[in-house]
Amino acid sequence: MRKRIARVNQLIKKELSQILLREGDFPPEILVTITRIETTTDLRESRVFISVWPEEKGKKILKNLTEKVYFFQQKLNQRLKMKPIPKISFLKERKTAEAGKIELILEQLKKEKNKIK
Repeated sequence: MRKRIARVNQLIKKELSQILLREGDFPPEILVTITRIETTTDLRESRVFISVWPEEKGKKILKNLTEKVYFFQQKLNQRLKMKPIPKISFLKERKTAEAGKIELILEQLKKEKNKIK
């Protein structure tokens, strides 16, 4: 069952990435990335985690995606040949931002350590 969920996650990520690339209507200076997909074991729901750069545009992009979720769902339904097709919802990826903050802190600690020597 885990392999099936992993394959479904991979398939949804691939297809939805292509849909967002072609029909997402994002300004060229904004980069939107699907970082991961989490699908429930009953295949009814998929949480799509997105990362936005620059980060300050994240709320606006997430709001835009949430407003158009039915459009993206229809496109996904047309592309996938499986039953049931999970209902998608968009969420902001927090792990990437947290990893960036940790990286910054580690870099600062490294600089302070070098100053002490």
